[in-house]
Amino acid sequence: MNVFEGFNGKVLPEGWGWINEPTVWSFDESKALQVSAPSQADFFRDPSGAVIKSSAPFLHTTLQGDFTTWMRVRVDMKQPYDSGCLMVMADDTHWAKVCFEYFENTPSILSVVTRDTSDDCISGAMNVSNPYLRVTRVGNCFAFHYSLDGQHWKLARYFGMNVPSQLKVGVVAQSPVGEGCNVTFEALTITNHVPEDIRNVE
Repeated sequence: MNVFEGFNGKVLPEGWGWINEPTVWSFDESKALQVSAPSQADFFRDPSGAVIKSSAPFLHTTLQGDFTTWMRVRVDMKQPYDSGCLMVMADDTHWAKVCFEYFENTPSILSVVTRDTSDDCISGAMNVSNPYLRVTRVGNCFAFHYSLDGQHWKLARYFGMNVPSQLKVGVVAQSPVGEGCNVTFEALTITNHVPEDIRNVE
């Protein structure tokens, strides 16, 4: 079920909220979320300590225990690293995201896992303009997947992270080095159903 069906204009249902609410955002008539990411907006903790950012708009709810969530994303890519992401967050120094991002002049799938500092990973180029991103949690194990069509999924990352049962989960719009970008999030789905092996999604 598309949880965005219950959203309207700039009114959020109970249990939803922003970290770094952007100036420009709304739900359109098709129930897609339109977000304008501000200039320099990002979540990243460089291992060198040179860059620590937690400024990107993050629309989230709180989930307890195991879950699967996915959505479709489109990004008006102009500058390096412009992106739209699915993110899970325990606190400022423990979070992870899977992103559709403009990397080396190519729309790509990337992921970041942050345990005090961020571990950046590039999965590869994406040849559609609006892919699907998916996150599954079982205990302290997580799997990131992506898909061209929402039916056939590829594993981007499988990892462990020691976090509480309760997490913030939602979508992020970013423009880490650019002047901002527009991101569209569609058909956000959340379920407590998880596959037997979260690395494999049919």
